[in-house]
Amino acid sequence: MNSNGSPEIADAEQTAAAYRFELPDELIAQSPAEQRDASRLLVLDGDSVEHRVFRDLPEYLRTGDVLVLNDTRVIAARIHGTRDPSGGAVELLLLHPAQSMRYDPQATRWMALAKPARRLAPGARIRFGELGFADIVATHDDGLREVVFTLDVPFETFLDTAGRLPLPPYIHNDSPEAQERYQTIFARVPGSVAAPTASLHFTRDVLDRLRAKGVEVVHVTLDVGLGTFRPMTATRLDEHRMHHERYAIAPATERTIATARAQGRRIVAAGTTVVRALEGCAAEHGRVVAGEGSTGLFIRPGFTFRVVDAMITNFHLPQSTLLVLVSTFAGRERVLRAYRQAVEQRYRFFSFGDAMFVTRAGEA
Repeated sequence: MNSNGSPEIADAEQTAAAYRFELPDELIAQSPAEQRDASRLLVLDGDSVEHRVFRDLPEYLRTGDVLVLNDTRVIAARIHGTRDPSGGAVELLLLHPAQSMRYDPQATRWMALAKPARRLAPGARIRFGELGFADIVATHDDGLREVVFTLDVPFETFLDTAGRLPLPPYIHNDSPEAQERYQTIFARVPGSVAAPTASLHFTRDVLDRLRAKGVEVVHVTLDVGLGTFRPMTATRLDEHRMHHERYAIAPATERTIATARAQGRRIVAAGTTVVRALEGCAAEHGRVVAGEGSTGLFIRPGFTFRVVDAMITNFHLPQSTLLVLVSTFAGRERVLRAYRQAVEQRYRFFSFGDAMFVTRAGEA
């Protein structure tokens, strides 16, 4: 402990390089497991490591645990068009309406990433065949474009016709199966541009068995965006700027979590997005409260967890904010040792890969 009563954090842990690991390209999963719950599950509980499959998850949750799922739905946010008048190919990745973090199919002005960025300055027009066009009206920090749509069809019809679910760039598989499986079985609230991938493994059977065991299942919504998937480019963690992501917490979820915390029961987060929503809310309000908000929280060494006791998570990219979050939660050396074992055991990595069940460092 230091003189202020906070844990001492080694300076190396505050650098991006401390979260590097070697990963063979062939371990980056290009397609999902044949059955969602047939993916592998590495259990990191205390100092022990077990190698199981995801359908075994109910063995590791306890009666009275509260499992929190993210019920966001990925939208078909990757749009292809042509630049006017040259006809050159253009890609937009829609993030959220310009005036709000909340998905709104009535909005005509959106924030987006654009390719090729150098050719899409303000004044550029992008055509989408017979569906309409969009004008680039402003350039913002981090390469974001502000785009105004003029469409001849409703916006959701436009997305259904011209858009695709935005699978990550390391997945070279845009098949109908990949598109279908890049959505959780409980996806309900549209607004994300990336999936909460830890929840892609859940099946109705797994959820039914958890409920039968006495696990309470509740939901939050966090719209996954740049805050989750933008890579770190800074050398030090404190130099990385996190983008805000919108979340919503229902009154029933607030009550269930408050009761469980008061009774000493565990809160289990399905994914880093749930961790960010719950801990971001608690960091702002002192506890989990119902309502809408946004969080730009970067969970890194030194952070004090107020809510989450255990988490389900996929295997993340080297030097990513998500790996930093999991390492802060469970201990960097402990997590990196588990990652090395996962590589040796030929686990499948990233969005379509395998999963971990992890308890917080120091938790019994």
